Amino acid sequence: MTDLVFENVRLIDPETGTDTSGRLLVREGRIAGQDKAGAEGKPENAEIIDGKGAVLSPGLVDMRVAIGEPGFEYRETIASCARAAVSGGVTTLAALPNSKPAIDEPALVRLLRGRGEETGLVSILPYGALTKGCNGEEMAELGMLREAGAVAFTDGIHAIADTKRMRQLLAYAKGIDALVVQHPEDPSLAKGGTATAGALATRMGLAQIPAAAEAILIARDIRLAEMTGARLHFGHVSTGEGLALIRQAKARGLSITCDTAPPYFALNEDAIGAFRTYAKLSPPLRAEEDRLAVCAALADGTIDAIASDHAPWDADDKRLPFAQASAGGTGLTTLLGVGLSLVHEGTLTLPQLITLMTRNPAQLLGSDAGTLRDGASADLCLFDPEAEWVVEAGSQPGRAQNTPFDGRSLKGRVLGTWKAGRHVYGGEVA
Repeated sequence: MTDLVFENVRLIDPETGTDTSGRLLVREGRIAGQDKAGAEGKPENAEIIDGKGAVLSPGLVDMRVAIGEPGFEYRETIASCARAAVSGGVTTLAALPNSKPAIDEPALVRLLRGRGEETGLVSILPYGALTKGCNGEEMAELGMLREAGAVAFTDGIHAIADTKRMRQLLAYAKGIDALVVQHPEDPSLAKGGTATAGALATRMGLAQIPAAAEAILIARDIRLAEMTGARLHFGHVSTGEGLALIRQAKARGLSITCDTAPPYFALNEDAIGAFRTYAKLSPPLRAEEDRLAVCAALADGTIDAIASDHAPWDADDKRLPFAQASAGGTGLTTLLGVGLSLVHEGTLTLPQLITLMTRNPAQLLGSDAGTLRDGASADLCLFDPEAEWVVEAGSQPGRAQNTPFDGRSLKGRVLGTWKAGRHVYGGEVA
């Protein structure tokens, strides 16, 4: 492979604490060194990439992605998901097990990993199903799934409703030192609901889900994690009450972590006005006070990672009456752009944001991605944090177009993405 030299870039590496103008050398698909801005000399025949002052960070690590394949290829395939990912600077993604069949067999874990490598665009880190078929009943073969390469265990978009079963699952996961990821929503309180309970849902005549459904399940599972000593992670946390419980659990030294997704810090329930189904999500969008609480939890470190919560749906699944439309939105192409709003408004510094989108999720999943250290795979994202663009459903990379940010103007755009030193996205820096 041709050596690459990225020059005139702002290098940000959460692992080493680097935030400086400089140059980066890539040799045979791996990072081979850094030096300061203005340094002279380069390897013979190296390709020079002038970043023109843009930011060069590790490729993003997205720890919550639904892929249609296997079983729902009409929504999205592995190949189309990979194209969407690299357009958003994502080079490593963790795939939820809610496919058809569910990822509850070792062969399916190996298949997903292999198919990811075949794309040449992304690495896929499969979650193993906690229960067979993700149906919340019989425990899956967690040990065998782990040996096959499952990075953690979850039933994805389904919470484990039975308290005794959840305790058993956590106890077993503790025994094999595995991370359990829970969808934090009490299933009985959420059943049949489509929007957060409150004045807006009442005016719209929508079946309601109390915001407390999140905190109730979080409180239960924190206690179970304390009983078992297991490592427990809550996905897409969206309420101030739930985050307060997680903050308290961390203060007590429990192995509790969590992530959130861009809709929960950049949108509130008003986005569903006029029965806008692209903004129908799971969990549903919350009141403004909860949105502000999510921003505060990002700033104080309660939230460990930002994930896209990418949920592809076909147009026919979304163009239905609000109550019948499927819940979920795409997020890969907009992950960085929406995330940068936190920097522009002063909630986070740019290095803090990159940490939440690279090294932190990689560490949670036991991956060596998310770093610019020497010898690491040259998975890279070059972006201009000031470049403005408008999200347009129907013109985004990938098959699924159901973005809740349709029509929104974003400030911050990916210029180029590299996977193991190979340029996989971006015309400006080809």
